[in-house]
Amino acid sequence: MDRANTYLVVGGSSGIGLALTRKLAAEGHRVIAASRTAEHLQRIEGVRHLPYDALQHEAPLNPETETLHGLVYLPGSINLKPFHRLKREDFLQDFELNVVGAVKVIQDTLPLLKKAERSSIVLFSTVAVAQGMSFHASVATAKGALEGLARSLAAELAPKIRVNVIAPSITDTPLAGRLLSTEDKRQASGKRHPIDRIGTPDDMAAAASFLLTDQSSWITGQVLGVDGGLSRVKPL
Repeated sequence: MDRANTYLVVGGSSGIGLALTRKLAAEGHRVIAASRTAEHLQRIEGVRHLPYDALQHEAPLNPETETLHGLVYLPGSINLKPFHRLKREDFLQDFELNVVGAVKVIQDTLPLLKKAERSSIVLFSTVAVAQGMSFHASVATAKGALEGLARSLAAELAPKIRVNVIAPSITDTPLAGRLLSTEDKRQASGKRHPIDRIGTPDDMAAAASFLLTDQSSWITGQVLGVDGGLSRVKPL
């Protein structure tokens, strides 16, 4: 197992972020979970909550730690509309949350990431960037920009800081609740995937933990599809 490290999980109190926070803490790491609420975090040993709203906070995010070994940025959106119904404000808001929010957090914490002997940044995209899906124009535009940011930073920050992206398909989280609100919807969503189920927060947490830690020490600049095979496989 990796030595005990300090990780900042932005969006760490719900969904994938909560699953990752629990996993890292269970492995003995120190976790700072930055999020709007501290719900579900109080009983997790080794976790400190930092109040933070990616859209509202203008002050720099200050984790109050000497060193960071890893950063995960999870805030995102599922803004699904036909293109003709999308307003300019939809694109701007999705870009602000998914891209500008990540830029602010990375710039705020970069000095702490540089203090570690080696560190890692993990961002979250969507399968819709590579796959091309109806009604995803706004979110796919923002997440596509996020993937470009990650590759640029992977080059610029190498060799000390690795930067990678996870591109999930639909995952059983509060963010996707409207899309999975009935058992019929859940089954239909699952059947679209070669693995024949929707993703779970633990699926994504396992991938994020891998990319954060020394298990992936020779991986950077990659977009990892954790999507039940949707983006690459079409069974007969």
